[in-house]
Amino acid sequence: MTSRNELPTNLPAHTFLDEHQIPYERLTFSPETEKGAANVAQALGYSESQIVKTLIFESGARERVLVMLGGDKNAVSGNLKRAIGSRDIKLASPEKVIEVTGYAIGSIPPFHWQPLGFRTFIDTILMNEDILGVGAGTWGQEIMILPAELARITGATVLNLSIKQSPGNQ
Repeated sequence: MTSRNELPTNLPAHTFLDEHQIPYERLTFSPETEKGAANVAQALGYSESQIVKTLIFESGARERVLVMLGGDKNAVSGNLKRAIGSRDIKLASPEKVIEVTGYAIGSIPPFHWQPLGFRTFIDTILMNEDILGVGAGTWGQEIMILPAELARITGATVLNLSIKQSPGNQ
């Protein structure tokens, strides 16, 4: 993929992708852009469903997991609990997110920082998109990547996280 608005600085996420020879495109938007996937999508000319929210959830006091959803989606609690295997889940606090990932909420790259055994989940709906945008680690920079590559390099489990299932479809 070609780059537009490329910045000369390589962030750790870029270095990781380059070292693993993963094709991607580096895009930039104004750092003054208001936070949120809808605003990033508008700034870059993509749909909100293509901009990935990277969320850190805590399962009790034991485990943190990464959940990737389209910017226009929310996790269905029951689906998330089944995926993680715990009824005791909550979004991690901003302080805990920085402690776990090294990044502030708003531009968490979904790869390169996870310790061995860290679990990652990606919503099935994201796999239907042509291209996805993920945070590069610095607000104002976005990485555009193919869904299959994103799932592969993150080791993500692909499953339905955002569509409520009827009792007969569980």
